[in-house]
Amino acid sequence: MPFYDLTEFFKLSSVLNYNLSAASLNRYNVMLYILAGKRLDADERMDREKKSLMMEALGYLFSAYSHKRRRLGPMAVLHPLRAAALMTRAQPEASLVSLLTVLFHDILEDVQSVDFAAQEWKEMEQRLFELLAHLAPEEERQLIRRLECLTRTKSESYYRYIGRMLDCSSVFSDVVDIKLADRLDNTLDMRVDLEDPLVGIDCFQSLFQLLFVHDHPGYTPASEHQPSTPMNGSRRLYQLFKNAVLLSLIRQPAVPPGGPARRTLFNAVADASLREAQRTLMHLIGYHLKDHRMQRDLVLDAMDYCYSGRSDLVTRPDGQRLLDGLFATYFAPADGKILSQQLDSLYQNKPLMIQGSIAFIVIFLRFLHDPAYFVRGISIEGITAD
Repeated sequence: MPFYDLTEFFKLSSVLNYNLSAASLNRYNVMLYILAGKRLDADERMDREKKSLMMEALGYLFSAYSHKRRRLGPMAVLHPLRAAALMTRAQPEASLVSLLTVLFHDILEDVQSVDFAAQEWKEMEQRLFELLAHLAPEEERQLIRRLECLTRTKSESYYRYIGRMLDCSSVFSDVVDIKLADRLDNTLDMRVDLEDPLVGIDCFQSLFQLLFVHDHPGYTPASEHQPSTPMNGSRRLYQLFKNAVLLSLIRQPAVPPGGPARRTLFNAVADASLREAQRTLMHLIGYHLKDHRMQRDLVLDAMDYCYSGRSDLVTRPDGQRLLDGLFATYFAPADGKILSQQLDSLYQNKPLMIQGSIAFIVIFLRFLHDPAYFVRGISIEGITAD
């Protein structure tokens, strides 16, 4: 499947959801779908044993996430299942420890005793201990160490968390693949639609017509504006910012190079982000800011800004250009409450959201076409404006 394709992602979600909704949870079908025809061991007996362990892990996972939902409403357990399926499809071979790591990558953050009755929590802990006991001692050690690498502590900034995870990759190179699969799923999981909003739309052709065809009527959406959701445009742009941070830190010289799976997933995150930026842009000019003259002025100003190289670095909010300070002002706050307030403020600024969408299109195109590219001013210390 094209890893960045939203329509294929909807199909992936529907297959998993269908099996999860069965009268008796079909762990076997879920496992087969995640593995996509790959074996867990060349030896037939060991392959069966490892698949049996994976079935146990799925059973635990279904219980652990039984009370939880994603931000847009679907069952929360879909996230680790899809991330595992995406990673498996990118890797030439499947590994039990890697699969258990991606399936459990959010467990330490998401699953807490307060969410369960005392007896239920005790039984779940016992199931987890039994699962770990079935692993070889070295496999158990590696699984726990990987999960520690992928778990963000409350005191860590996002930048330092990614930096620590990248440090771990010198020993466990697959943690970067797992994080990329995690971010890919989060990027695709920002919409609950009947189909990809980009179907039948050429974003670049629409921009060309806006700039060069003097009597072009402009882009008009085929359907009415959908009701608002918890994931509005400014919060989608924030998720794209997190992707730009992750890809930029992976691209920095101190990070050891990965294999084909990492390149596949890296490009998939960039491609999925590029398409999401296009969806956001077309939504804004189709529903929110419909004046063609204003649209053209904003596009031309963003074009000049990006072509000058200003979108390649974190800039200060100096008041000279609308895009200056976008990252530093709206996406950088470490305090969750302040960040939410800034994203609410950004949502009210539709001209800046239009230009921000264009800047992200350029940023992710650069990631795809320049193997040495990263956004300057992003480091494990945070962001530094020029």
